[in-house]
Amino acid sequence: MYCGCSFQFTDDEVRQLRGSCQRHAAHNLSDALKKLKITAIDISEDSLEGCLDCLLQALAQNNMETSEKLQGSGILQLFASLLTPHSPCTAKVAHIIAEVAKNEFMRLPCVEAGLIPPLVQLLNCKDQEVLLQTGRALGNICYDSHEGRSAVEHAGGAQIVVGHLRSLGSSTDPASEKLLTVFCGMLMNYSNENDSLQAQLINMGVIPTLVKLLGIHCQNSALTEMCLVAFGNLAELESSKEQFAYTNIAEELVKLFKKQIEHDKKEMIFEVLAPLAENDAIKLQLVEAGLVECLLEIVQQTVDSEREEDIAELKTASDLMVLLLLGDESMQKLFEGGKGSVFQRVLSWVPSNNHQLQLAGALAIANFARNDGNCIHMVENGIVQKLMDLLDRHVEDGNVTVQHAALSALRNLAIPVVNKAKMLSAGVAEAVLKFLKSEMPPVQFKLLGTLRMLIDAQVEAAEQLGKNVKLVQRLVEWCEAKDHAGVMGESNRLLSALIRHSKSKDVIKTIVQNGGIKHLVTMATSEHVIMQNEALVALALIAALELVTAEKDLENAKLLQILHRLLADERSAPEIKYNSMVLICALMGSETLHKEMQSLAFLEVVSKLRSHENKTVAQQASLTEQRLAVDS
Repeated sequence: MYCGCSFQFTDDEVRQLRGSCQRHAAHNLSDALKKLKITAIDISEDSLEGCLDCLLQALAQNNMETSEKLQGSGILQLFASLLTPHSPCTAKVAHIIAEVAKNEFMRLPCVEAGLIPPLVQLLNCKDQEVLLQTGRALGNICYDSHEGRSAVEHAGGAQIVVGHLRSLGSSTDPASEKLLTVFCGMLMNYSNENDSLQAQLINMGVIPTLVKLLGIHCQNSALTEMCLVAFGNLAELESSKEQFAYTNIAEELVKLFKKQIEHDKKEMIFEVLAPLAENDAIKLQLVEAGLVECLLEIVQQTVDSEREEDIAELKTASDLMVLLLLGDESMQKLFEGGKGSVFQRVLSWVPSNNHQLQLAGALAIANFARNDGNCIHMVENGIVQKLMDLLDRHVEDGNVTVQHAALSALRNLAIPVVNKAKMLSAGVAEAVLKFLKSEMPPVQFKLLGTLRMLIDAQVEAAEQLGKNVKLVQRLVEWCEAKDHAGVMGESNRLLSALIRHSKSKDVIKTIVQNGGIKHLVTMATSEHVIMQNEALVALALIAALELVTAEKDLENAKLLQILHRLLADERSAPEIKYNSMVLICALMGSETLHKEMQSLAFLEVVSKLRSHENKTVAQQASLTEQRLAVDS
């Protein structure tokens, strides 16, 4: 039986040995640097190789310190003359440059030492080790270095590397795959976060080349990862998405995604999928390649997990699902007439206890609800109640993103005429009004839009809401929300809609009593013609139905001066001129306003409009002129 004995160095002995090794290495390094500096031109190949080996060893032990000494010695300038295609030491020189360029402070000195042109020339040689180290050197010099990238661009390095990717692309031997990985990395460092260099690579046709690499080398994880990082770089550019759409990138990414088990690898693919999925053509390709099924599987696997990475994966998968539904064709393909399994699965997210799934489910419904047919089908099949139940769960909880998403879905569903009465009788208006107290502009904006859609041509609902003092007071308050133009605009539009659709004296009185008139008058000056029109029609109804009640507010808001401006302005749309004159006729019933009209010389500006190119405007101008002339 063998009995082995073990021994250990003491801590002091270890320190002494290490110190001895470091002194020996430092002595060798100084020796090598001196030898290179003094005799670089005449040095024998064996001696040169020994010096280079010493440098590489020193760099492996302490890269930063060795790089500093190398820079201080002035050796970098000599390396340019050593980078010759036929020298047996060329690969080692390129290797040393690759190692020193790992340090940020060495990249500019490498450029200033004139190393880029000879390195780029070496890209034309056949020796794989030289190519490998040259690719590494150029890639490291380019990393986060404007000067490095400019020098490589000027020397034409990117074009040669793209050519290598094409010619080597089909080779699956380990050496070729290692070289392809280095070249992909070099291009990534060359173009990272630089739009013009990315555009240059796209124009060279790098995208189809990289997609082909991904398909051929999907078993090589290092090369695959490098391709994915390169895709992530390029996919942000709009012009790249068009090129990607002409490749089979969707199919390759989905195929790769299905093989992944590790969270990090899936995340890398997600980072490429998200920007690509902004393109509608690629959305459809991803759906056809089976990405949705992968996403649904991830949701199912992670929904009950409390692990941080699973929660992140669930969010990414459900967000991407919603993004795919933003494309009209991809959305319709997944809707499948409301019978699609994907559509049904997404619906099941809404009553979930998971906030992320509730959010994604509501947003998905909002995206499915982008045409009348889908909206009608969903309302007929009870989607509205699901959304109202969801909103009810978040009245007190106050999850703003879920509130916003559910209100967005209800707003879209309320667009088709046949849905409005059904949704009103289901109690949607009451459910929405619970959020009047919200102080969050995104929720306020969607709340207003939903109510405006619901009351369109619904007389009874418009009257009921228009007499709701709390609602009207909140609208008047929001009409002054200058920091939130969307909320301000929607509040004005709803105020006008309540009058236009109800045609009710009680509604007008409620709005006048709560200070709404001045906002409708201001709305008539909006830069949006549709809002100007809505304001003018509402004001005309006020003048026709409750002029006495509103007279003082209309005068204080300087309505007539605004109307005079609108009629005199050549840029005013025909419908604005027409509705302004209709309103003028209605306002003549007020003695105070009539006197002001005469002082503003309306007759003159209206007379000019009799020859307007729009016949309706010209006819209304004649009628208005007659009224003004008779009453003057």
